[in-house]
Amino acid sequence: MIAKVNGIELYYERSGEGRPLLLVHGNGEDHTIFNEAVRELRRDFCCYTVDSRGHGRSSRVKALHYEDMAADMLALLEALDLRDAVFYGFSDGGIVGLLTAAKTERVTTLIVSGANLSPQGVTKKLRAQLWLLNKLRPDEKLALMLREPQIEDATLRAIRAETLVLAGTGDLILPGETRHIAATIPNADLQFLEGEDHGSYIVHSTKIAGIIREYVLG
Repeated sequence: MIAKVNGIELYYERSGEGRPLLLVHGNGEDHTIFNEAVRELRRDFCCYTVDSRGHGRSSRVKALHYEDMAADMLALLEALDLRDAVFYGFSDGGIVGLLTAAKTERVTTLIVSGANLSPQGVTKKLRAQLWLLNKLRPDEKLALMLREPQIEDATLRAIRAETLVLAGTGDLILPGETRHIAATIPNADLQFLEGEDHGSYIVHSTKIAGIIREYVLG
C-alpha cells in the first residue's frame, strides 16, 4: 500500500487484526526484515510494516534526516487515523520512534531496539567503519549515521508512551547510551538481551515478536 505524506510516497504493508502496531526497520533495510515476526504478531495486532523514505519501495530523496522520517510516521499515523498504537523501531527505526513518540499521543506504547541519541553513541569501531565506507563510496544512508541523530534529553522527557528500551549485550550501541535513554524517558523499562548483537534477535527473527507480545500483552 502507498500513503502520500509530506510530498513523498511511503510504502507499507498491513497484516492482521487488533491494536495497531507499526514496525520500522534500520538503515539500509526495508519492511521485509520483519516478515517472520509479523507471522507471529498478526494474530494479536494489526501490523503495519513501513519502508522509511529513501528505503525499499518508498520515495527516494536527495538527503535523509531522522526528523523527516519521524514526520513521515506522524503523517502516516494521522492519515490512517491510528490511535493507541504500539511503535516498534529497530536501530534507525528506534531513533525515528523516539522522535515520533515525543510528538504525538497516538503512540501509547513504544519499544526501541539499538537506538542512539548521537553519532557518538555507537562504538568507535563502527564509526570508523562508517567513515571509511562512506569515503570510499559516498552514500547518503551512511552519511546520515555519521552526522545524526542529535536528540536532546528534553525530547526524551516529552515521551509519555509506556516505553521499553532494548539492546543486545553485544550491541553496536554503547551500553551507557542505552541506559541513558531508558533513564531519561519517564518510567521507561530497560532490558539488555544476553548473547544478542545489534540485530540478531530482530532481523528475520521471531524472537522480537515474543518480546513485543510479552511487553504489550503481558
